[in-house]
Amino acid sequence: MKETHDSDWLFEIKPKNNFFSLNLKEVWQYRDLLFLFVHRDIITVYKQTVLGPLWYLIQPLFTSVIFTIIFNNVAGINTGSTPPFLFNLAGIMVWNYFTHCLTETSDTFKKNANIFGKVYFPRVIMPLSIVVSNLLKFGIQFFIFVAFYIYYAFNGMQVQLGSSLVLFPLLIVLMGMLGLGLGMIISSMVTKYRDLTFLVTFGVQLLMYLSAVMYPMALLKEKLPSFGGLIAYNPLAYIIETSRYILLNEGSVSVYGLVYTTCITLVLLVFGILIFNKTEKSFIDTV
Repeated sequence: MKETHDSDWLFEIKPKNNFFSLNLKEVWQYRDLLFLFVHRDIITVYKQTVLGPLWYLIQPLFTSVIFTIIFNNVAGINTGSTPPFLFNLAGIMVWNYFTHCLTETSDTFKKNANIFGKVYFPRVIMPLSIVVSNLLKFGIQFFIFVAFYIYYAFNGMQVQLGSSLVLFPLLIVLMGMLGLGLGMIISSMVTKYRDLTFLVTFGVQLLMYLSAVMYPMALLKEKLPSFGGLIAYNPLAYIIETSRYILLNEGSVSVYGLVYTTCITLVLLVFGILIFNKTEKSFIDTV
């Protein structure tokens, strides 16, 4: 029998060994698959529910009402000239986009093990589709925010929108990139340490209180100086604070904080992609 040598094969499929390869060209070639996954995420999640996409509205509205009652009416947190409900809704709207990107991305390998084990495509497309599909959910919540903004404007609230509004989409992209990077890092670790799934759910709840979602950053630094240092190292807090300043003219903008946030986001995103690409070569043996 004739022996088969490596030179007899026309093509050889094997994993890439270059750790520092981001495979961006390959992701672009599979962009049609990215949009198919986005369509799947949007259509199937609430396909057999009673209220459907209305759940995207119910959650931030009820959360904003509860925050207004507890933190503003009971605890007496002052939101300046901005109605407390609108103040809380702005923070929750931006925060929800991050949490959805993080929690859904952090379970990528575990939830899609069946697909990954049957057909090849750049695995990073899956978390990317989650971030893109969550933009639609954010758009729905932003629409309800605009509706309440108009309502309060007709009832005496001072409207002070400026040219800085064009920076708001950049903040949302930055928030999505941060959730994507952290999510891919956690997803790679979940393949070996399943307990991280529970830790992420618990940790996100705690992180919300250190991200200036329901209070201005200056208030925490004033009331609790010892904890004020912690929030200064939280990039999420700068995004939420800046978003409220752009939309409601409440709070402040820290140029240092935004530069710091951008640097942290880019580092986590690149590191997350590299770790994700490395894990995809062997995760099927451990999931």
